[in-house]
Amino acid sequence: NTIEFTGALHATIVKQVRLKNPSNNTLSYNAILLGRDAEDFSLPKGNTVTISPSRQGIVNVEFTIRFLHPAEAVLILISNKVDGVDGATLTFSLKSEVKNIEPLGMTKCRSPCYEL
Repeated sequence: NTIEFTGALHATIVKQVRLKNPSNNTLSYNAILLGRDAEDFSLPKGNTVTISPSRQGIVNVEFTIRFLHPAEAVLILISNKVDGVDGATLTFSLKSEVKNIEPLGMTKCRSPCYEL
């Protein structure tokens, strides 16, 4: 699965990864960010999520677009044993794309175009 972060240059984008627990046991996951641009992504609500039986859990992934080139990383969710039960390890590809560039500010100046 690929999670795409698209927006304007310097924009901060938050995406949610929704995890469902269909079992009758509690599941717990540790989230890890790896890859070339992993330091540009963050997990603002922490890197651990616990999901009660028959419930959902959410992992927030945040990214601020700082460069024009696409950023790439991988989100890995590794299960912790809770109640003697392990969940499956989950992986997501994270990619960014700049859709537009808006100026942070403008400066007006006057100068001659050419002088002999």
